[in-house]
Amino acid sequence: MILSTGLTPAWQQILVFSEFAVGQVNRATAALACASGKVLNVGSALHQLGVHSKTLSLAGGKVGELLRADFERLGAPVRWVPSQIPTRTCTTILDQKTNLTTELVENSHAVPHDELETFFHAFVEEVRAAQTVVITGSLPDGCPKNYFRRLLEKSHARSILDIRGAELDEALATRPFIVKPNCEELARTVGRDLDSSEDIFAAMAELRARGAEWVVISQGADPLLALGPDGRLQIDVPQVDVRNPIGCGDCLAAGIAVGLDKGLSMPDSLRCGVRAAGENASHLLPARGLSRLS
Repeated sequence: MILSTGLTPAWQQILVFSEFAVGQVNRATAALACASGKVLNVGSALHQLGVHSKTLSLAGGKVGELLRADFERLGAPVRWVPSQIPTRTCTTILDQKTNLTTELVENSHAVPHDELETFFHAFVEEVRAAQTVVITGSLPDGCPKNYFRRLLEKSHARSILDIRGAELDEALATRPFIVKPNCEELARTVGRDLDSSEDIFAAMAELRARGAEWVVISQGADPLLALGPDGRLQIDVPQVDVRNPIGCGDCLAAGIAVGLDKGLSMPDSLRCGVRAAGENASHLLPARGLSRLS
């Protein structure tokens, strides 16, 4: 079983405009919405890719009810930890004239200590049955930076981390199997600009030296980069008609996890992730409409 877990789900609104003008009245040609945020995107993708999986997430307020209903429609296995803090809402603006995507992100509010402890104990229970755990997303305001490290210290599962900054610094001590920031997140984690492929690989080597077995870096339409015990890997990304890029990194993580779960090599698992990410980009709703990985 693959467990997707994180503390910052969201209800995602997607507004499509034939042309978007800042400071003007803009009328959307389409409006869609679904349960999202990185943890739910990974969970939804895992379910659609056809692997035994489960999602562990917070859910609060009326928006939390929308999350529950949407995952029930998907039929995706999930354990909700109730929260008194309303789940956030984020909005994606898609400008079809410029092909630009604008994200309006509501930061997650602080979660009470007792709810963090309830989530911690739920994780300990759920991870016992997992062969792989994907920990993804940011920490809510005020959450201790070592929270993900505490979770991982209770797990014997292979770990895939899509986190960044101080929480990634802490989690590296648990020797995760894969860390998967994007290039911007990698730069923030090492605290410097990364202007070339050599700069990127040098930063990846730093994360390996600090505990990660594999470091995987997504670069949008540019090749996927990986560094691990077998050296450097570069996986070409298929060119697709991009409708909405939101969730591609989450589907990448899910696809890699599924490939590993099926016993594939790391290069082939990365290709599974790249395929899932490309398929995601061709849909308006994030982590929806994916086909099973054979």
